[in-house]
Amino acid sequence: MGTELIGRARAGDGEAFRALTEPHHRELQVHCYRMLGSFQDAEDALQDTLLSAWRGLGGFDGRASIRTWLYRIATNRCLSALRAAGRRPAKAWDIPGVEPPEPTRLGEVVWLEPFPDALLPAPPGPEARYEQRESVSLAFVTALQLLPPRQLAVLVLRDVLGFPAGEVAGMLDTTVDSVKSALKRARAGLRRREPGVPAPSPGSPAEDAVVANFVRAWESADIDALVGLLTDDVFLAMPPLPFEYEGRDVAARFCAGLFDAGRRFSLVPARANGQPAFGAYLRTSSGSRHGTGLYVLTLAGDRIRAMTRFENSVLPAFGLPRSLPG
Repeated sequence: MGTELIGRARAGDGEAFRALTEPHHRELQVHCYRMLGSFQDAEDALQDTLLSAWRGLGGFDGRASIRTWLYRIATNRCLSALRAAGRRPAKAWDIPGVEPPEPTRLGEVVWLEPFPDALLPAPPGPEARYEQRESVSLAFVTALQLLPPRQLAVLVLRDVLGFPAGEVAGMLDTTVDSVKSALKRARAGLRRREPGVPAPSPGSPAEDAVVANFVRAWESADIDALVGLLTDDVFLAMPPLPFEYEGRDVAARFCAGLFDAGRRFSLVPARANGQPAFGAYLRTSSGSRHGTGLYVLTLAGDRIRAMTRFENSVLPAFGLPRSLPG
């Protein structure tokens, strides 16, 4: 059946090409997301990949599977995008009426965007070193962005997706020894926060309890209740704003600044990167509520270890409206 589809696709049959490639769309999209750190850039890279595959199907020799061939194209498209270095720039502080505290540091990965759980593919193969939830977590994707592009590609293909070293070498037009060397350097250079208390399972009563407590505290602007939910080393980030805050005291000052400015929010649940998320809607004096962004929580046991706020431009990808009725 595969040979027949390939023959029809080579003859210009678009339906046959879709039948060949569509089963791989979701995993290719999340692969591009891991490589690029941006949902929008990943969508663009996926479309470029499919267009290149359609145009280049005559060069497919059948020695590798269609899946491996598509990953080769997608990986090299992403490497080209990374080399182009036209990443989204950092933005200036843009929250009116709020004076932020001095940031702990300025973030490097300001182009980071969240990935909707609804679009995640099936879990990776048995050779993968990372569980799916970890392999799409914001912390992991951020750490990947700090690796050199070739090391990033090798680590994702080998450790996340479980491709054999020989196949990875073929995808990258290099040798197995080069792949092994790049993987060793990538593993050593992966800058991730030290693992602490694990997060509760998605949808579990433990996760539901933390989420419910956060919603109550945030919607009521109860700073004491909110601070009680945070770990000592809690981390706040707001890409594409570069401001980052680490530690409960400075995080509390930041959140108190929002609430003290009279900002009150309604939260609508979502899920991003295997983590609880919320569309945040600012209440106005007229009763309308305007979407200001998406919050993604990183949990540690019954506490919140990190909160990342994204711009309201990401809301449609999660099926969330730009505003809520009064």
